[in-house]
Amino acid sequence: MPNLSKVILPELPYLRRFARSMTGRQESGDAYVASVLEAIIADPSVFPKDQSPRCALYHVFLKTWESVSINHRPEIAETNGRVAVADRRLDALAPRARQAFLLVAVEGFSAVEGSQILGVSLGEFKGLIDQASREIAEQVATEILIIEDEPLIAMDLESIVTSIGHVVQGIARTRSEAVAAFRANRPSLILADIQLADGSSGLDAVNDVLGDAPVPVIFITAFPEQLLTGLRPEPTFLIPKPFRSETVKAVISQALFFDMKARAQKAA
Repeated sequence: MPNLSKVILPELPYLRRFARSMTGRQESGDAYVASVLEAIIADPSVFPKDQSPRCALYHVFLKTWESVSINHRPEIAETNGRVAVADRRLDALAPRARQAFLLVAVEGFSAVEGSQILGVSLGEFKGLIDQASREIAEQVATEILIIEDEPLIAMDLESIVTSIGHVVQGIARTRSEAVAAFRANRPSLILADIQLADGSSGLDAVNDVLGDAPVPVIFITAFPEQLLTGLRPEPTFLIPKPFRSETVKAVISQALFFDMKARAQKAA
């Protein structure tokens, strides 16, 4: 394919987002993306010519992911009970089902495109989506703070969050309201808009509260590319506006999985 770099470059911010969803960390995700680029440079034939450039890029990424054996086996230090429980919860979503769900719900691929990326039939892919949806619905509920200045969007988020069993402890419209709500209720997860009603920043509000207690944060913004530049630390979990309910559900589950695993490993 001529000018391969030109067709890949616009897709890299989104591939990096997907990689972070798979690994739970910016550094690990970027390392996988770098491996993908190295593989394509070394052998351009690994880049499928019968798929769109974006589908082909994700296909190569998942082939790279599958080639690393550590992604297919439990971690070694299983003697600590909390670590073992965290691993079982994280692995409760079968790897292929999680990949399929992320491709559709977070990355916006169609079922046909997702089946091409994973190299399975359309029927198999739809089966993976159904499996992931059931497993996500079975995860443990938690308490969530919503930082959002648009009432209708806040209500929509609250409806999505409660529909999958979580509890909304508060809705904040400004930086000061967010800090007060967090300190009063101590939620386990935050959904935060970037621009708030009084001109303050959701980023600043989150930085204020994370000094009190580290919790996973999912940022929501109409301009995700502004936060995916690679020039500074970036949010691990990011939802573009306008969002879909499936996206919010999937990203909440991912954030809680990785937070639970990290806490258990820290306590080991």
